[in-house]
Amino acid sequence: MEGRVELLVMKETALPPCVVFEDADLLVVHKPPGWNTHSPAPFAGEGIYEWFRNRSPRWERLAIIHRLDKDTSGLLVFGKTAEANRSLTEQFARRKVHKEYVLVTDRTVNRDSWVIQSNIRRVGDRYVSGSPQDGGDPAETRFRVLRSDESGTWIAAEPVTGRTHQIRVHASSHGFPILGDTLYGGAPAHRLHLHSGRLRLFHPRSGEALEWEVPPEFSSPASGLLRRAMITPSETDACRRIHGAADGVPGRYLDQLGRWSLVEGEGEAPSESEVRNLLERSSVESEGVYFKALRRHVRQTAPGDACPSLRGGVEAPSRFEIRENGLRFELSFQEGYSTGIFLDQRDNRRRLLTRHVGAGFPWSPGGDGMPGELLNCFAYTCAFSVAGAAGGMRTTSLDLSRKYLDWGRRNFVLNGLDPAGHDFIYGDVFDWLGRLAKKARRFQAIVLDPPTFSRSREHGDFRAESDYGDLVQLALPLLAPGGILLASTNASRLSPEDFVAAVRMAINGSGRRCLAELYIPQPPDFPITRDEPAHLKTFWCAVS
Repeated sequence: MEGRVELLVMKETALPPCVVFEDADLLVVHKPPGWNTHSPAPFAGEGIYEWFRNRSPRWERLAIIHRLDKDTSGLLVFGKTAEANRSLTEQFARRKVHKEYVLVTDRTVNRDSWVIQSNIRRVGDRYVSGSPQDGGDPAETRFRVLRSDESGTWIAAEPVTGRTHQIRVHASSHGFPILGDTLYGGAPAHRLHLHSGRLRLFHPRSGEALEWEVPPEFSSPASGLLRRAMITPSETDACRRIHGAADGVPGRYLDQLGRWSLVEGEGEAPSESEVRNLLERSSVESEGVYFKALRRHVRQTAPGDACPSLRGGVEAPSRFEIRENGLRFELSFQEGYSTGIFLDQRDNRRRLLTRHVGAGFPWSPGGDGMPGELLNCFAYTCAFSVAGAAGGMRTTSLDLSRKYLDWGRRNFVLNGLDPAGHDFIYGDVFDWLGRLAKKARRFQAIVLDPPTFSRSREHGDFRAESDYGDLVQLALPLLAPGGILLASTNASRLSPEDFVAAVRMAINGSGRRCLAELYIPQPPDFPITRDEPAHLKTFWCAVS
């Protein structure tokens, strides 16, 4: 990299691996394929832009200056200050920013370099190239052949203008569609072979010339590149590595759990060859691989029959550890259907740990900068409680299982937290919410992450899709004014719109109101697509 601009290194947490450069004005990232630049819809998954903005206060003011298609990888720059935004916008407008892409086509190209100029306009889901008489926006791209090998012809593409799908449209319309770009006539491939490899601009404050270059990794599975971009191995060694149809493997899911992997799916257990293919696709090495059959009626299955079974490699000890956001958690393959943690809640636990919910969402539930007390309902093995306690909160964990509460205490000890300084209450949540209210207990944060269905002798059946609002109303008397409610569910028949409406209605019906709110779906290692819609829905709300 040219220039002498100093790289910022923040001490509070390690930088995500996708960060290429950061200072007070700029954030340059290496976006993996399969991740949008920004969220395409209000209830869709976070784009890389929202993911950063909601991750730390230092990135709250990020601004999008240019974009990359979801399936295009490579360099992307965000502005962090008003001065940087103005400068970068002007540089792009005056074409002072140099962007160079690399693409691969399986077609023969018989020239060394050339320029394509045309007008581009949208027709349905695609863009088309035409003459000025056809309408649209003028677009210009410069191409030059880099090399040819067994994978195809490698071509450098420099877009002089910045139209949507410009390189893809120009390549297709002139007979060399990009590998993997089936929308524009390219041959099928495991990913789109288009990469933003070089970016050159002038620093908005110093005026120094800066240049970054990252080579393409077209041979690497897109699923592996996505997780490698966002997961910091020194802090986290447990995540979803393959998420069904979203990662091109319908009906199969693979989680990395420290030194072991867990395959999930309906039907028969995977063969040895399928296990090898899944591990290769996920870009993860494991000492042993387990399989868990997904069951619709878990409660009717004996715990021993629901345990994951070893499919290859070394058997895991009865208890083993994983890392998540720098915290340690105990897991087991011998305790029934669940292993001890729900990986899709990782980012929500981080929010409790760092006391940063998201951009524009104030964290002041304790007042005077104090974190206050956390009530974790349906606590399971107390992972939310551990994150809250590590973030400075005094926690109360409430669950209808002594076994899981004891497991939670061990998780506290693993992280150097004294369980004696926190409460662990065995009992029915619906009963204890009323009992705690009668005792005038108040908490500055409450976590509601109930099972989709539960049955209580005293309170009857609870179904998240119909009864979530009632649960919120029961919890609200315990939430201190200005406190934070984390409401979450994975009820598939409850849409995000109806879920948020139910929580809001319960709050308003109790004579209170939302002071700040943020809807968050599952993290990016659980990609959301039409074929693999979102299952997790989380609504954070600061309540008056």
